[in-house]
Amino acid sequence: MTPLKVGKLQQALHVKAKEEPEFRFYQLYDKIYRWDVLVHAYRSCRANAGAAGVDGLTFDKIEAKGVKQWLEELAVDLRKKIYSADPVRRVWIPKANGKLRPLGIPTVRDRVVQSAVVLVLEPIFEADLQPEQYAYRRRGTPPDRSAQDAVKHVHRLVGNGYNEVVDADLSGYFDSIPHAALMRSVARRVSDRSLLSLIKQWLVAPVEEDDGSGGKGRTSRAKHEKRGVPQGAPISPLLANLYMRRFLLGWKALGYQQGLQAYIVNFADDFVICCRGNAVAAMRIMRQMMARLDLTVNEDKTCLRHLPEESFDFLGYTIGRCYSRRTGRAYIGTRPSKKSIQRTSARISALTARRMTLLEADEVVKQLNRLLLGWSNYFCLGPVSKAYRVLDAHSRHRLRQWLRAKHKIKGQGTSRYPNEYLDDVLGLVRLSLRTRDFPWAKT
Repeated sequence: MTPLKVGKLQQALHVKAKEEPEFRFYQLYDKIYRWDVLVHAYRSCRANAGAAGVDGLTFDKIEAKGVKQWLEELAVDLRKKIYSADPVRRVWIPKANGKLRPLGIPTVRDRVVQSAVVLVLEPIFEADLQPEQYAYRRRGTPPDRSAQDAVKHVHRLVGNGYNEVVDADLSGYFDSIPHAALMRSVARRVSDRSLLSLIKQWLVAPVEEDDGSGGKGRTSRAKHEKRGVPQGAPISPLLANLYMRRFLLGWKALGYQQGLQAYIVNFADDFVICCRGNAVAAMRIMRQMMARLDLTVNEDKTCLRHLPEESFDFLGYTIGRCYSRRTGRAYIGTRPSKKSIQRTSARISALTARRMTLLEADEVVKQLNRLLLGWSNYFCLGPVSKAYRVLDAHSRHRLRQWLRAKHKIKGQGTSRYPNEYLDDVLGLVRLSLRTRDFPWAKT
């Protein structure tokens, strides 16, 4: 929960930005090292946990020596303007398509300062972000925006006749954002040179990663190429939203939204353009605008879909033709995509792998339930029953296999571990019973 004084600061900044769209904030740096702001920033980073950066310093090590002293020293460095950003540790995260995604891990020190900057800047830029931007929005500022809200927005557009959809994808959006243009987007609202200098430091920080032979290597690609925002840094989502705003604002200012009857819905680097008869022109103009923004359209993944004959995936949902189980009537709706079901099935399999047999059954079921409940809390729009039954069957099958391996029992284990045992004794969640909790879900 945001402390009262920090909340009041944020509210004052947001109101000022909202009331005066052209106002530039010239005195913000001193807010960054305010004690309550730094403490809240630290607690936010602590709650998100995360690995250590290049210095190997963890939250546990900081707290063993004393958080208060550590924060006081950080505040002094900021106040004296002798703070400098550390290199970012890069790791590679597997993606669903088998490729790897780069993730940057700043040091705890940099994460705390970045979080403090976000606490100050986010309420200012929240006043400027476009209504069709749904990712990384400041909580508590109505209307609330989430990935589900973005899916609902697209569903409404398609249902209202905007059934030609440009399903767009950008190649390496975070790594491609040009620094000069991005800093102009920040400086449009912020004239505090000390704060702008902090952001520049983080944009050009060197990257450290394993060199493949047991050592470490550092590169300065971002500094040399003058582009890229490191994924994984607390400041990155805000900066990514700011640069995407340029495209969204330009789309409307140049008259394409009204002229082409083409509406964009955006979440982070994902967006679709819902059109009413002019999708080919919308796709062409989108490519031209992205080129001017120095961004690259992924042509392999960008396509045009005509509903209801075709469907498309957006934020884990498939949007397209569905059929009522009661009447058989066709309608355009949303449902969990096959890829999202497959990814969750793979995670269920990982949680019940043979290497996990050293754990107790209660712990494995706890992890499965956390996964299933989290998944169903998001995937609760449209006809969800089929997806729920698929995951129910898979989780039960995998848990039985895990129990059989743990207790060295031959056979399938169905008679030894029937559904009643999995449900009533172990407490495994059954998603197919949860649709009653979602009266808006068409089952």
